[in-house]
Amino acid sequence: MMKITLLFALWAVFAAGIVQGQQPDPVRVEGGLVQGTSEEGLAVYRGIPFAAPPVGELRWRAPQPAATWSGVRQATNFAPGPIQGARPPSGTSEDCLYLNVWTPAKSAGERIPVLVWIYGGGFGAGATSERTYSGEKLAKKGVVLVSIAYRVGQLGFLAHPELSAETTNHVSGNYGLLDMIAGLQWVKKNIAAFGGDPGKVTIFGESAGGIAVSMLCASPLAKGLIEGAISQSGGSFGPPRPATMPGENLKRLADAERSGATYVKNAGFASIAELRKIAADKLPAAGRGMGMSWPIIDGWVIPNDQYKLYEAGRFNDTPILVGYNSDEGASFSPPRTSEDYIAGVTNRYGPFAESLLKAYPAGSGTPPKTARDLARDSAFGWHTWIWARLQSRVGKSKAFYYHFDQHPVYPEGSPRFGSGSPHGADVAYVFEHLNPSNPQITKADMDISEAMSSYWVNFAKHGDPNGEGLPAWPAFSDANPVVMYFAQTPHTGPVPSAESLKSLDAYFAWRRTPEGEAFVK
Repeated sequence: MMKITLLFALWAVFAAGIVQGQQPDPVRVEGGLVQGTSEEGLAVYRGIPFAAPPVGELRWRAPQPAATWSGVRQATNFAPGPIQGARPPSGTSEDCLYLNVWTPAKSAGERIPVLVWIYGGGFGAGATSERTYSGEKLAKKGVVLVSIAYRVGQLGFLAHPELSAETTNHVSGNYGLLDMIAGLQWVKKNIAAFGGDPGKVTIFGESAGGIAVSMLCASPLAKGLIEGAISQSGGSFGPPRPATMPGENLKRLADAERSGATYVKNAGFASIAELRKIAADKLPAAGRGMGMSWPIIDGWVIPNDQYKLYEAGRFNDTPILVGYNSDEGASFSPPRTSEDYIAGVTNRYGPFAESLLKAYPAGSGTPPKTARDLARDSAFGWHTWIWARLQSRVGKSKAFYYHFDQHPVYPEGSPRFGSGSPHGADVAYVFEHLNPSNPQITKADMDISEAMSSYWVNFAKHGDPNGEGLPAWPAFSDANPVVMYFAQTPHTGPVPSAESLKSLDAYFAWRRTPEGEAFVK
């Protein structure tokens, strides 16, 4: 028995040595040394703090520098995600400002281009630990992949007069965006230690992450931190609105402060100081429509209506790669009947309802995809189209525009007949996390995934998605309105729903007139 125990102990020591031998050398960052793991030829670091825990008196404040540590900090597990209603794989905590790195570099100084992922979740959910966001496949193609966390929900975006009074610039809200900027500042200062190039950083994100990408492109606080931007189902070019709607999601600071004051009062608290004493997971939920889980136009992080900023040339001029999915509208509570659809369009769009109902017909019975496409375009399609047009017209850098329409062909008579690609379907393709053993995954799916990930990596490397073995993807402009379609094969085509987008564009232009502003007050 003693001999068996000794053998087991020796085996354990030997096994520990193997594991240790598989670890990369510790890397020194601003806070101290971090120890990651070796995985499939990559060095992987999870849970590196890039800011101080935003807890206690730091709740609802801009992120502060992370504390230093002595010795070697283990960076082998994902940190908890931000407090939210859902539960991500790593759990949740108010102490959530951590990032992760996948690097193919064998030594510092290699200067490999960097891709920084910003997760989606409607600014109310999300975490870097989601399996779909694991960065090893992209890193193996020759980038350093970083994913950064940020605060969501009320903890990430609550504006309130008391919070504004605490700051030197008299603003509040947008803490989640400030977290992203702090993460990018950390990347700028530290990524060279992982073999990354701090002068070649491309941000990419989907849904709220893609919307955040567009906001960072327009934020003066992100100037010099990014050299490229990829937005999947994002963009934020709608005018502000006191009562927000999809595609018109931004409030101005004064309106957001009023919403925040109402939230605190309805929760039964007299002050922000009282609310800071409540456990983060016990904070009262915000009512529907309160708009406190979304960035705002505060005059600092987001100086103004982004459309106007771009028209005036006040943005971070980098190459962009932007697009959206063919059936986004199917994912956001589509109306059940044509009557409901018509009533909703009439209520929201007022004098433009008639032209939009012609552009996006209601049909009869259950609204067809043409009706769902109005929700798609008001929230994503128009923003992508306008962003690409403004970038190509005003900026010096190129714009590349795509349309994702990869999905099964549903037989006639099935409940999903005529459906396209729903919101979020593209993410697994970009990260190459399709399961080839799934009988529903076809060779075309795998080919599209390979092409998309290659285009994305090429863009990070060169500011241009084109590369050997890939169909040519021309830059987009009004003079050359060519879009890359991901549908069975990568191929180019015209702007989807181009004429309908013009009708929607007329509505958004009107909303920026005094008459249009008065319509939503």
